[in-house]
Amino acid sequence: MGKAFSTPAALSDTMTHYCPGCTHGIVHRLVAEVIDELDIRERTVGIAPVGCAVLAYNYFNCDFQEAAHGRAPAMATGIKRVRPDLMVFTYQGDGDLASIGMGEIIHAANRGEKFTTIFINNAIYGMTGGQMAPTTMPGQRASTAPMGRDTEMTGMPIKMANLLGQLVTPAYVTRQAVLKPQQINKTKKAIKQAFEYQKEGKCFSFVEVISTCPTNWGLTPLASLKWAEENLLPYYELGDVKTPE
Repeated sequence: MGKAFSTPAALSDTMTHYCPGCTHGIVHRLVAEVIDELDIRERTVGIAPVGCAVLAYNYFNCDFQEAAHGRAPAMATGIKRVRPDLMVFTYQGDGDLASIGMGEIIHAANRGEKFTTIFINNAIYGMTGGQMAPTTMPGQRASTAPMGRDTEMTGMPIKMANLLGQLVTPAYVTRQAVLKPQQINKTKKAIKQAFEYQKEGKCFSFVEVISTCPTNWGLTPLASLKWAEENLLPYYELGDVKTPE
């Protein structure tokens, strides 16, 4: 009997540093499966951010670069313009991309750079201690907002996919989730579509993924899935925001 389930070739056999219940590992696997299925591993370059995924290069069997905080889109732009034959992707969290890297991602998308961004939205800063992020929900507690996010002072959470979807430049922009098996399947399809658009040289592509952070939310992994379903999904609507057609 053959194997029904195995480790993707694009994913290394490395002990994870992520917290129990963290959904980064799920997204890593989906990206690796897509790289294998498209047979692009030997010409793929990933770019790690500053944040929980700062060590992403330990988990993928492909070339990787490390960018300064928020600057992954700038590095991706340089690599893709010099070597347009390469498949380039950034893997960024909400603190990295939506805060210090906001200008980088908006201008990269507006220029129509032909790389792919995987954006992990768990509504909080992870690695640095659970501070409030641009994506933190109203009333949600964080280490820098112990009484909960006050929207009168800080504004509403930023919907990055919707923001980028307003740009005139053609792009593929979608928001998916990894809270349930059905959502995981849809997220993989979206990631594959994003890489296919890049393979065709068609457009910039952006896949936002609603994820969990049990440690900084102060919840169990199971309770985190429930909290995200009840609190994040009504605000961060799932589905395609923009397609290049």
